[in-house]
Amino acid sequence: MDKEKVLVIDFGGQYNQLVARRVRECNVYCEIYSYKTPLDKIKEMNPMGIILTGGPNSVYVDGAPTAGKELFEIGVPILGLCYGAQLMNHVLGGEVKKAEAREYGKTRTLINKKSVLFENVGDSIDPRESYADVLSEKERNNKSFDEKDTLVTQVWMSHFDYISKMAEGFEAVAYTENCPVAAAENIEKKLFAIQFHPEVLHTLDGTTILYNFVRNICGCTGTWRMDTFVEGAVKSISEKVGNGKVLLALSGGVDSSVLAALLSKAIGKQLTCVFVDHGLLRKDEGDEVEKIFGEEGQFNLNFIRVNAAERYYKKLRGISEPEQKRKIIGEEFIRIFEEESQKIGKVDFLAQGTIYPDVVESGLGGESAVIKSHHNVGGLPDTVDFKDIIEPLRDLFKDEVRKVGLELGIPEKLVFRQPFPGPGLGVRIVGEVTADKVRIVQEADHIYREEIDKAVEEYKIIYRTEPEWKPDQYFAALTNMRSVGVMGDERTYDYAIALRAVNTIDFMTAEASGIPFNVLQTVMSRIINEVRGVNRVFYDLTSKPPGTIEME
Repeated sequence: MDKEKVLVIDFGGQYNQLVARRVRECNVYCEIYSYKTPLDKIKEMNPMGIILTGGPNSVYVDGAPTAGKELFEIGVPILGLCYGAQLMNHVLGGEVKKAEAREYGKTRTLINKKSVLFENVGDSIDPRESYADVLSEKERNNKSFDEKDTLVTQVWMSHFDYISKMAEGFEAVAYTENCPVAAAENIEKKLFAIQFHPEVLHTLDGTTILYNFVRNICGCTGTWRMDTFVEGAVKSISEKVGNGKVLLALSGGVDSSVLAALLSKAIGKQLTCVFVDHGLLRKDEGDEVEKIFGEEGQFNLNFIRVNAAERYYKKLRGISEPEQKRKIIGEEFIRIFEEESQKIGKVDFLAQGTIYPDVVESGLGGESAVIKSHHNVGGLPDTVDFKDIIEPLRDLFKDEVRKVGLELGIPEKLVFRQPFPGPGLGVRIVGEVTADKVRIVQEADHIYREEIDKAVEEYKIIYRTEPEWKPDQYFAALTNMRSVGVMGDERTYDYAIALRAVNTIDFMTAEASGIPFNVLQTVMSRIINEVRGVNRVFYDLTSKPPGTIEME
């Protein structure tokens, strides 16, 4: 990790974490830092390469995020993406202007296949067609390299400004109909500028382009692997803990479960996991967690389960305001955890499942605005009597955490479990939380996820590929709406279930999934027939923004 490192310098782009994730998929370690990071600190970290992210500003506006010319003279390869590409040219003497036509979304781009950036990028032109047949007049006018060296690919554009004049030493290596400099390079100084976003999936060969930069141009050999991470983490934990004892609040989610398995491998019975079952988990989830981590499970640790459902229902009685529910659920967890820790006796270390997005979103990495505060980021609480906090997953993204989980032998069903909010079903029940409402949403959610999983598997068997509509997150929520219905010739006055399913790259923005109507019909029929208290089922089409993924 310390030997091979690429820095992602953030200028406020919404895809900053995605850039870092894509780099790590190339087995290269990287970290996100603000553009305000002093140049001396950047040099001290001895990066093998630097990537400048996109951002919402215009480089020529007073007060816009910027960088000094010295950054581009430190001698390591630098790749600018979107705003970063424009900034690179602006600082080095080029010109950036507002474009006559904004480019947004999937865009056909012509690239120079001789560029080291575009090695192994595929050509999307039908071989039966000639470029003369395909190119528009504007594209032919923008052409800046020989047709024999040209490939056509799809990229994701999102910009109002464009590079109208390249800085000295740069040569255009890609263009579009409306953008004469979609990519440029200065080979001598190892500077590369890309107007589009290679980090998003809509750029067909985006990962290949980033691989070319970090592996071929920067010279990284790809030492960032999860098997070696596990080996190093186990050794580090064992050395730090020594003969001490460690306490972990095990929620049953992916992060805390992987952490429990990692600690178990490192220190065994020196670890105690407290699992607070607040009665707001998905159907059978509490029992599943105990089966894996309890006495009969595969891991060597001490496991304590606290069944606190009735205690939570009592605290939540009459409370309908979402933020108040969140605070009650969080505070009650702390009280229970404190009570159980006192029963255990002296403990030396508190383990937390902090992961890298928690750090970045809490404002401790990068430049993007604080998205949310995380209880497990920012140091040791003053009220807790521990020597130190252990956070071995702090540098990992979620997909890396999952890989670690598989390395440690955690069942795939848990490793790839659907995202689940900390307050659990408390924020998937609109209005007051009661035991009966929890039952309703648990049963409806179980049916929904079961039918979606079944439909995806059937599609893969028939078409030998995953369906485009396969959602990244899907769950059932209970609305606070009751309405009249007719079931078995009798009048009902029951609740409505809302089904949520979204496709997303980074969970910061999301679109409703186009789940086939026949699948939704099956889900609706099963829920109404099998779940007592429900007589209507809705499908939530709201995107994020303006909505959120969760109901509350």
